[in-house]
Amino acid sequence: MIAAIHQPNFIPWIGYFYKMIKCHRFVFLDDVQYVRRGYTNRAKIKTPEGEKWLTVPVIKKGRYHQAVLEVELEPGDRWKKKILGNLHANYGKAPYFQTYFPALEDIVKREYAYLAGMNMELIRWMAGVFEIAVPLMKASELEGVSGQASDRLASICKAIGADRYLSGFGGQKYQEEEIFHQYGIRLEVYDFLHPTYSQLWGDFIPGLSSLDFIFNCGPLCSKILRSQAER
Repeated sequence: MIAAIHQPNFIPWIGYFYKMIKCHRFVFLDDVQYVRRGYTNRAKIKTPEGEKWLTVPVIKKGRYHQAVLEVELEPGDRWKKKILGNLHANYGKAPYFQTYFPALEDIVKREYAYLAGMNMELIRWMAGVFEIAVPLMKASELEGVSGQASDRLASICKAIGADRYLSGFGGQKYQEEEIFHQYGIRLEVYDFLHPTYSQLWGDFIPGLSSLDFIFNCGPLCSKILRSQAER
């Protein structure tokens, strides 16, 4: 069984869901330290001026060593209106914006105390758009998990009965293959070729939030993404 593990990022890029397609169990790594200015609370969208960060404000003052699951959202609805307004302004003319935006808007407008809770709801919805049915789990709810870095990832695999761990190509920089071998886990690195598709606002930009893919390609998203996975 193949496991993939990743932090619950905010409206992630396409590669995040490619990783889901290639595994049998996907684990949200929600109990590790939150990294500021990362992808957990922000993502890139495309505008007439190029790519732009879309950021979810969180409570940071005095909270330097909190886990991802402990990160609280800034109170109020002002930031929600700003994010939804930015999406409407930059994707309102996309072919499938009206098809998918109402469901997205409903999720964002719900009441959440924590960033991870909102992110996981958005990821579940996006996975549904891509027709991905892999079971989604939380690291914080697993028993017998311990260690840091590669030790922790291998321990998670062991806890859910996986014998293979699917790593992104970036993971090669910090994951120790020997540690996985010690747990009886085979480390595999996926090879993702970013699909090119029709976007608004000029030349194609890769690595954006998957919302760019969804709003521009609609029901073709699943077919395009799966064609990459079947290469």
